[in-house]
Amino acid sequence: MLKKIFGSAIFGVSAQTITIEVNIDQGVGYHLVGLPDSAIKESNFRIQAALKNIGYKIPGKKITINMAPADLQKEGSSYDLTIAIGILCASEQIQHQSIEEYIIMGELSLDGSLRPIKGALPIAIQAKEEGFTGFILPKQNADEAAVVQGINVYGVENILEVIEFLNGDKDLQPHHFDLKDHSLQELNKYTHCFSDVKGQENVKRAMEIAAAGGHNIILIGPPGSGKTMLAKRIASILPPMTIDESLETTKIHSVAGKLGNRSLVYNRPFISPHHTISDVALVGGGSYPQPGEISLAHNGVLFLDELPEFKRSVLEVMRQPLEDREVTISRARFTVTYPSSFMLVASMNPSPSGYFADDPQNTSSFHEMQRYMNKISGPLLDRIDLHIEVTPVPFDDLSEARNGEKSMNVRQRVIKAREIQTQRYKNSGIHYNSQIGPKELDKFCILDDESKKLIKTAMERLNLSARAYDRILRVARTIADLSQSEAVNAKHIAEAIQYRSLDKT
Repeated sequence: MLKKIFGSAIFGVSAQTITIEVNIDQGVGYHLVGLPDSAIKESNFRIQAALKNIGYKIPGKKITINMAPADLQKEGSSYDLTIAIGILCASEQIQHQSIEEYIIMGELSLDGSLRPIKGALPIAIQAKEEGFTGFILPKQNADEAAVVQGINVYGVENILEVIEFLNGDKDLQPHHFDLKDHSLQELNKYTHCFSDVKGQENVKRAMEIAAAGGHNIILIGPPGSGKTMLAKRIASILPPMTIDESLETTKIHSVAGKLGNRSLVYNRPFISPHHTISDVALVGGGSYPQPGEISLAHNGVLFLDELPEFKRSVLEVMRQPLEDREVTISRARFTVTYPSSFMLVASMNPSPSGYFADDPQNTSSFHEMQRYMNKISGPLLDRIDLHIEVTPVPFDDLSEARNGEKSMNVRQRVIKAREIQTQRYKNSGIHYNSQIGPKELDKFCILDDESKKLIKTAMERLNLSARAYDRILRVARTIADLSQSEAVNAKHIAEAIQYRSLDKT
């Protein structure tokens, strides 16, 4: 007897429905075709043990299982439940007549219990779009899938519950997820606050500008000046994610298996990879492509501590994603694209010894400092909008009892600036100032004569590139938005030029 069951495969950050065709005929043998990987080929052992332990069995006949489309590589153990139910239906151990209305996914343990799967959210979205009635999956993934409205999500603990439900012996209730209630509970759960940082008011101002316009920023200073401490707090002043941003970010973390016990990513990600990371781990890839760290930081912050210690090849692969805000992984048989719209925050010492050239503790020669700085290419620095020197905090600031301004207050100013940008760029696909191109610069960054003269002088003296010129205008536009100014004037341009310290060096 032939029976069709439906599962799903993850391709990039989207899902594609997979048809599991199970045919049972006279003879002996178990044949699994349709480009399954090793984990799927081993599923027959898990299925056989699981069914035996709950009182069912695989029939001793010729079983042919096809995973269609047959030319698409399938991977992972999440098809165990799909194949097992298909075998039971084809052997008439399950009598359900409308089995084709469901997407069924789950990894089987030998006792019949189910383990969680990756990519439950994109699978649920695809199932809804294709008109499936329900999605049966492990209970651990139920909250994640139930975020999608318009499809019944059934979270089950073991395969016996699925069999009883399909046979009509047990009534499963669709899982419900209150998005509003959960979002209010999770929002603003930040462990770090700007009020913890003593002094460094100029750096805090620069980070507020970076957050308001989504600009990339690099902090240059000696050890112990507070670079990492400041960087870890930038996520606390970023605006809350919209529901669309939250869903998009959750899809990426779900596909990568990084969601953990969360049903939805509410707060902006803060990803901080070690400097020994490989280029494939950073941008994504592999035999079966997975999202890299820059995609996990989508809609959030990617923090690269001690930037010159990263391999040059690793840093150079970020150049295209920083511009295009997506990364494309190409292989001989397929191409996948992952979103990577992140805010880059980097930190570094000014020299191998860790100190500025005029510091008495500096033991590095001019050539050693130059060689150290040359580890970061000019094109990459061009893509970083703000270059900030972080100097050691004076004792008077450290010993001061008064705390600094709280992140909550800074965040309110950032939100107001973002609202101005959202209104300005509505229906254009642009969300904040760092994303605008030459066309928008000409329209929204009109300079008066004084501003033109100022930026011309800066470009000639600092030998700035055309890209650096655009970056200065974008930062100036953000500074104007923070001050609730419609026009960009010389004061805003002057402050933006100050944030190009590496160009001055």
